[in-house]
Amino acid sequence: MKKTLLFLFLMHWIMLPLQAEDYTQYINPFIGTQTDESGALSGSTFPGPTMPQGMVQLSPETENMVTYDPCSGYDYNKNKIYGFTHTHLSGTGCTDLIDVSLMPLCSAVTPEQLKAADFGQTYNHDAEAARAGYYMVMLQESGVKVELSATTRTGIHRYTFPQGQPQTVVLDLDRGTFRGEAYYSRRRTYDIIQSQLRIVDDHTIEGYRVITGWAKLRKIYFRAEFSRPIASRLLMDGGRNAGGSDVINGRTLRAALTFDAAQSNELMVKVAISPVDNQGARQNMSAEAASWDFNTYVQAAHDAWQRELQRIDIEGTKDQKTIFYTGLYHVLMQPNTMSDVDGRYMDTNYEIKQMPVGHTYHSTFSLWDTFRAAHPLYTLIAPNVAAQFVRDMVLHHETYGYLPIWDLWGQDNYCMIGNHAIPVIADAIIAEIPGIDVESAYRAMVESSTRSHPNSPFEVWEQYGYYPEPLQGMSVSITLEQAFDDWCVAAVAKKLGKQEDYERFTRRSLFYRNLFDPATGFFRPKNEKGEWMPGFDPLSYEQSCFIEGNAWQYMWFVPHDPQGLIQLFGGNKPFLKKLDENFSLTATSGEVNGNASGFIGQYAHGNEPSHHTVYLYNYAGKPERTQELVEQVRSEFYRASPCGYAGNDDCGQMSAWYIFSALGFYPFNAGAATYTIGTPLYTRATLHLAGGKDFVISAPNKTASRIHVKSVKLNGKTLKDMTLTHQQIMAGGQLDFVMK
Repeated sequence: MKKTLLFLFLMHWIMLPLQAEDYTQYINPFIGTQTDESGALSGSTFPGPTMPQGMVQLSPETENMVTYDPCSGYDYNKNKIYGFTHTHLSGTGCTDLIDVSLMPLCSAVTPEQLKAADFGQTYNHDAEAARAGYYMVMLQESGVKVELSATTRTGIHRYTFPQGQPQTVVLDLDRGTFRGEAYYSRRRTYDIIQSQLRIVDDHTIEGYRVITGWAKLRKIYFRAEFSRPIASRLLMDGGRNAGGSDVINGRTLRAALTFDAAQSNELMVKVAISPVDNQGARQNMSAEAASWDFNTYVQAAHDAWQRELQRIDIEGTKDQKTIFYTGLYHVLMQPNTMSDVDGRYMDTNYEIKQMPVGHTYHSTFSLWDTFRAAHPLYTLIAPNVAAQFVRDMVLHHETYGYLPIWDLWGQDNYCMIGNHAIPVIADAIIAEIPGIDVESAYRAMVESSTRSHPNSPFEVWEQYGYYPEPLQGMSVSITLEQAFDDWCVAAVAKKLGKQEDYERFTRRSLFYRNLFDPATGFFRPKNEKGEWMPGFDPLSYEQSCFIEGNAWQYMWFVPHDPQGLIQLFGGNKPFLKKLDENFSLTATSGEVNGNASGFIGQYAHGNEPSHHTVYLYNYAGKPERTQELVEQVRSEFYRASPCGYAGNDDCGQMSAWYIFSALGFYPFNAGAATYTIGTPLYTRATLHLAGGKDFVISAPNKTASRIHVKSVKLNGKTLKDMTLTHQQIMAGGQLDFVMK
């Protein structure tokens, strides 16, 4: 009898369906929120809850006014929280958003206190927690337990007040950002043009603000619903009291809302937002946040992230999985949803447009950063979403005149150089992902490469074959990046059979050669007469011809023509000598740019221009050095701790570098839908691809000390040129590494 019961138990166990691993357990939202002792590691990420591509990114502020450091508003090293706001940027080098702040208190608020608006409360990390879709902290002065969750367009708050204590919630529409020196002089670098607070009923308050900052003329509307009646309220515009009015307009709006402590010690608040109007916020609330069950929202957010993370399965240590899946989480947080549930969104002309039913419009395209690896990762693991991004960039072009440079809240803040929507679109077209209007996308690429605008006067480009420094600042950086963008246009033209365009943009893609000085071995600026500009210092970050880097870091940015770059140096041997020097020379000249960190010699992993450089050895016949450097970067500059990144995560680009480099390949030429081989971190990883196919990466004899690759086979055949194509991966199969 016992044997029979044992047999039945074993059969039952064997026949149980295999449960997918809970990948969300490896998300640590605190990674990237802290600088280390030297100040060298900071990701400028935030720990609060959001959904994949969520409009709402709800998180605490540890600065009374948010500055450049960190741009996310949260610094793990600080011990005070000033409010919980509903919009943030993850990992950027500039700051904006920080909208609709709430702060619970256990005290009444006087008009004088509301005007001063300093409600900061201390906290410590022992009473703080975060995971996918959930954040919690205990505020020490009030004793309030704050719990947060989110839907795509709604922030969910649950406050647990100490029994019998007064209950107040401060709603602040005047929280915003200061930048750099402006912070210390208390000069505002954002400006509220108009805002409104309106009491709808005893449970509801609505409002909006129109604000200009990094994103110009930005509009945000909100609806806040409370689980219990508002017992009393104080509405103010600076020092002006609204009295008994239900509506107040102005530019410095705050509300203090009190609740009856005798009813309950728990209060929930749901805050829906919209970039369109208050009707949009109401509809977003109705569609996404009808329930008052807080745990339902937490579970829904968990499930949404689980669906995203299970696209990739890895076999590794707990720390390796934590770094990997938190990185994937940081990539997939943005670009952000920028349309309401009814499909309405505001375009670059501030006109309300309508997406087709079931479609979503997106914003937050940090393209100078994310074209390199974050967007290729979307193309690979979420091609349906990548196709939506291409569509939205083309829509941006139709109203703005050219493809987005840095699209934020539906507007272009025109930050950084080049037009790196072009490689994103090229990668998607060459990868042949479905859902793209190829002709419209190609037309946008060509027009954005021929219609002059600031930083891209194309008549100068074609006249001189480079950007002369007196006529164009940042001339060397722009010349190199524009040449790459032109190659991307040429590659798509070739694919589409547009021969004349192919020849024109191929010629332009080689303009980078015109700024190479063989005497110094660097790209350096020329004037309009073709003469080298004086005062060149390759170590200096203060040369006006470069942006966020020096000549050492920019000299390698020819991802579309590595063999051409090698020939400029005279072949593999002199090229490798110079490349070795890049990773060994530690000399500096003047102030180091604040964006440069994570150094190996002159290589600066903390900023994007260096990201492809470790893979250059592959193209000069020394792949073992690429493998050594990939391992060094992975192990030194990524950690499963709050100080986990070597620089700003920049909307997931820093994370995407790690994800690709841990899998064993990298999109060296990010517009080509190809990948160069590196060295795998795991014995096995599986990509679960669209269409139901799997691509397995196997390295059974991989150990911590075995970083060099002896051979690579794709489906049993030796891989040619150490290069994978997107189509080869999407066909499914197995990539086998033998390590030595």
